[in-house]
Amino acid sequence: MRYVKADAAKCEGVRACEKICAQTFFKSEDPNLSAIRVTKKGSAYEINVCNQCGQCIAVCPVKALSRNQAGIVMVDKKTCVGCFMCIGFCPTLSMRRAPGQREPFKCVSCGQCVKKCPKGALQMVEADHAGLPA
Repeated sequence: MRYVKADAAKCEGVRACEKICAQTFFKSEDPNLSAIRVTKKGSAYEINVCNQCGQCIAVCPVKALSRNQAGIVMVDKKTCVGCFMCIGFCPTLSMRRAPGQREPFKCVSCGQCVKKCPKGALQMVEADHAGLPA
């Protein structure tokens, strides 16, 4: 499984990752519509992006979260009832809610943010999802 890995030490707060993510999925540059978040913490930056751990899968009461064939955790919008338990449970603070949307959204490891990061703070890495929540 490929996922986006962040190196906050390299981040300079350019936020190109947030813009391209929001553009890719919502046709907007609004950072609130990005599945990746960059937050200034003192003189450094924190990057929240889904590492595809799958811990959110177990808390979904209607089984709207599952892994696709590539191992990426996906939200089934037809099944989701909008309880947002996954958002409250996410250990990486990576599940998001967009204004006007009934269901949460999250990073699907498309890699667009990695391509746009001018500082190399994001990279696509390979990990085995065997043994992780299904």
